[in-house]
Amino acid sequence: MAATKTPKGGGAPGRARGRAADAAARAPARAGQGGGTATAVAETAPSMVPPRLKERYVGEIAPALREEFGLTNVMQIPTLTKMVVNMGVGEAARDAKLIEGAVRDLTLITGQKPAVARARKSIAQFKLREGMPIGVHVTLRGQRMWEFCDRLLTLALPRIRDFRGLSDRQFDGRGNYTFGLTEQLMFHEINPDQVDRQRGMDVTLVTTATTDEQGRSLLRRLGFPFKEN
Repeated sequence: MAATKTPKGGGAPGRARGRAADAAARAPARAGQGGGTATAVAETAPSMVPPRLKERYVGEIAPALREEFGLTNVMQIPTLTKMVVNMGVGEAARDAKLIEGAVRDLTLITGQKPAVARARKSIAQFKLREGMPIGVHVTLRGQRMWEFCDRLLTLALPRIRDFRGLSDRQFDGRGNYTFGLTEQLMFHEINPDQVDRQRGMDVTLVTTATTDEQGRSLLRRLGFPFKEN
């Protein structure tokens, strides 16, 4: 009886698959031995510290607002959803390099690269053409929003010269609030020696409040210094 012959080269794929399977089986053991330090560091590394203003809102402000307005559902409690910082640069229509300084300043202030706003139509008397950069804006949400709000209240606003408080009449009827700042030097992130010109900005706080009364109470409890009537 003739012996069955294995086709030439037919055993090589089988041996290769066997070696690959053995290597895959040994890989977890090697990973556990060699990567033990990295795994231990990952497990013991401290988690990101939540913003202190958010912790204060959850622990103190939200319960107080719920009691003040008699809210039965926790989802009805007013809170911040986002902050929009807008910096107009009208002179950029004559000098396009000015927009670069605005982008640099707003990036330092907010920690997030801003989007460039461009003209939607051409206006001859302002020498403005469609598509020209005219400002920059940033939308902050989540932890970055709470951290920026905290720095704004504790560091930036107290540095305004002759500051007498914010007007409480600039709500939009639905609990959202907008106020303006005349310069960027009030923020510690800005180096006065590197500022090419003074730039003002508008800050809009978008809340889940349904009335101006709820929005005013929320911002007042967060620490916004409104003028006393």
